[in-house]
Amino acid sequence: MGPLQGVTIVEIASIGPGPFCGMMLADLGVDVVRIDRADAVSGPAATGSSLDLMNRGKRSIGIDLKNPVGVEAVLRMVKQVDGLLEGFRPGVAERLGIGPDVCREHNPRLVYGRMTGWGQAGPLSGVAGHDINYIALSGALYMIGRAGEPPVPPLNLVGDFGGGGMLLALGIVAGLFEARSSGLGQVVDAAMIDGSALLTTMVHGMRAMGLWSDRRGVNLLDTGAPFYEVYETSDGGFMAVGAIEPPFYAEFVGLLELDGELPLQLDATQWPDMKRRIAAAFKTRTRPEWEARFGGSDACVAPVLSLSEAPHHPHHKARQTFVELEGVTQPAPGPRFDRTPGQISGSPPAAGQHTDEILAGFGFDEAERAAMRRAGAVR
Repeated sequence: MGPLQGVTIVEIASIGPGPFCGMMLADLGVDVVRIDRADAVSGPAATGSSLDLMNRGKRSIGIDLKNPVGVEAVLRMVKQVDGLLEGFRPGVAERLGIGPDVCREHNPRLVYGRMTGWGQAGPLSGVAGHDINYIALSGALYMIGRAGEPPVPPLNLVGDFGGGGMLLALGIVAGLFEARSSGLGQVVDAAMIDGSALLTTMVHGMRAMGLWSDRRGVNLLDTGAPFYEVYETSDGGFMAVGAIEPPFYAEFVGLLELDGELPLQLDATQWPDMKRRIAAAFKTRTRPEWEARFGGSDACVAPVLSLSEAPHHPHHKARQTFVELEGVTQPAPGPRFDRTPGQISGSPPAAGQHTDEILAGFGFDEAERAAMRRAGAVR
């Protein structure tokens, strides 16, 4: 059931990186109890599983956090768990009565994870924002795009998920590990602006060494180099080339049938012309033909697959990179553990699906549960 089996974390419902963090923890064996809004426990979502895959493997309870009885229920749960995860703007959890100070009075060992865009402090901490804003200010967005064109938003993968959800998951696991020896929890302040900046560490190093220019689309990894680029094939498909090291580049050029026809690999003054010639070569065959030609080679060339194509690739099938659960194809848990493998323990629950079960598990008897329902604190 995963290396984190036996750990219980309360996740206050939010969007994007918070649920993704909770999903990663649930995949690794954590019992994630998601507190959904009580008013969300209605309509179609309350009658069956949703398709919000980031809630897979969790249990859901509907609690009104503006109801004092609901707040007391959360604090009673906090006494018995290892961590809490919330994604409110700074100060909101405190106003609701479930901030870190109050929670740690009830449970000194609690690891309190906070997911925000701008962080808990700083001039922008109380301002609204989204992934694109955080990666813009961290410098990550500026680098992504082609020469002479505006930056291209990389979906919301860099800020929300790589720089946000994954960073918080790491922080929570580190906090849990430290609490084993100290006996004390702590607050984990995970900000998407910090995480997306952290992801640019390698490029900062290359820039310091004079190997990276602030000009977009002229560098080694930003489509400036002809051997790190995406090329269109004759059938409208695309092939991704990453032939950086000289032996890989030599194999790439040979299989492309341009051996001896291109200038020196690292002569950047020739890169635009090299790119045109490589593009023309790729247009002579279909994507399947190039796949067959480069397959199994060290040329570092791969087809660009769509989301519907990716799960069917032989490599993914061999590694079971994608799994199907109740008819829905989705990425499998990661990373992989040989002795305590993670797994998806269930489909995303409907909001409030496990309210009675969860309350009973935390020691609320039938009379208490009935009183909470009458008070409108839970649904």
